[in-house]
Amino acid sequence: MEVKLHDIGEGMTEANINHFLVNVGDVVRADQPLVEVQTDKMTAEIPAPFSGVIKEFTVKEGETIPVGSTVLLMEKESALSIAAPKKARVMKNQRILASPYTRKIARENGVNIEEVKGSGAGGRILDEDVLQYLNGGSQEDSSSERKEDIVQENSVKVVESTTIPFRGRRRQIAAKMSQSLRTIPHCTHFEEIDVTNLLEWKETMKASNGSISMGAYFIKAISVCLKEYPIFNARLNEKEECVELQNQHNIGIAVDTEEGLIVPVIKHVESKTMKDIHGEMKELTIKAQEDTLTIKDISGGTFTVSNVGPLGGSIGATPIINEPEVALLAFHKTKKRPMVNEKDEIVVRSMMNVSMSYDHRIVDGGMAVRFTNRLRDLIEQPQSMLLELM
Repeated sequence: MEVKLHDIGEGMTEANINHFLVNVGDVVRADQPLVEVQTDKMTAEIPAPFSGVIKEFTVKEGETIPVGSTVLLMEKESALSIAAPKKARVMKNQRILASPYTRKIARENGVNIEEVKGSGAGGRILDEDVLQYLNGGSQEDSSSERKEDIVQENSVKVVESTTIPFRGRRRQIAAKMSQSLRTIPHCTHFEEIDVTNLLEWKETMKASNGSISMGAYFIKAISVCLKEYPIFNARLNEKEECVELQNQHNIGIAVDTEEGLIVPVIKHVESKTMKDIHGEMKELTIKAQEDTLTIKDISGGTFTVSNVGPLGGSIGATPIINEPEVALLAFHKTKKRPMVNEKDEIVVRSMMNVSMSYDHRIVDGGMAVRFTNRLRDLIEQPQSMLLELM
């Protein structure tokens, strides 16, 4: 019987085959992970739909396939007597605890992850466990031999160019970005915001009530603005010829990872405190970087925020909207600059630029200006947030 790639959430259309977790001839149990796949948003495992024997792989590792494609063939448990079960390798009942990124490190270095002893909680195998095994295990000699072969080859062969894979998450992100630009007429509005008072407020909060990140404040302020301008928390339904205003403020936070950009979602921001938002942001960012996000973590977004300021060097951008959302707002680098105050005095202030891309089919420029003006007021005057939270 065929085991196919099914839609694991958010309307995915394709996935990359990262790694098979079984071999041909293995006896597996129902719900046991068979293959690791990667979409543009997450890494997931396809489980066995029933108990049986792995008969044949119909795709290769590294291949990108559409939803509905057959991944492998299995023979049901009732037919095991015909399949010569004594020759079949029965899989261990205990599942190896390791993140997809840790498994990737092991695969790329020729390490059998089942031989690595985990030092994490519950025996979880960490990145450093694989690297330590690699440095002290049998792979060391073969790795040295491979390096020597490369040196010898390069001494007689001039390499004019190198290549990097364009598949998996990178390819799927590219497809989604291209689709967004083809479908949505983007327009980007820029604004500069004085964050001097907010930085002082942050230090006060740190001294008295624990640390709250600037990002958490920004997200809560955006939620206040979305309540007043719900058109930015909407989806265009062209089939029904209407704009659907979303009641929940599910704000996605763009996270830069080694595998590409990924957007986990903080749900119901409108009903959460800044302290709650701060903790959830930190948790989701770690999960994104460790590639352990679930479908629940990345689904249901209604508005996206990209905070590129901490990376430095960014004064503006034209961010691409996370379709089917209406807008995306990016916060850029904060820099001290001389400014002229109401008394015509030159003072030093901490200034930050923001870029807001919006769907021009739904939103006009005037509405975008009013939205960012309101956001600017909330950021420049942190005490005004108290009135909104009462």
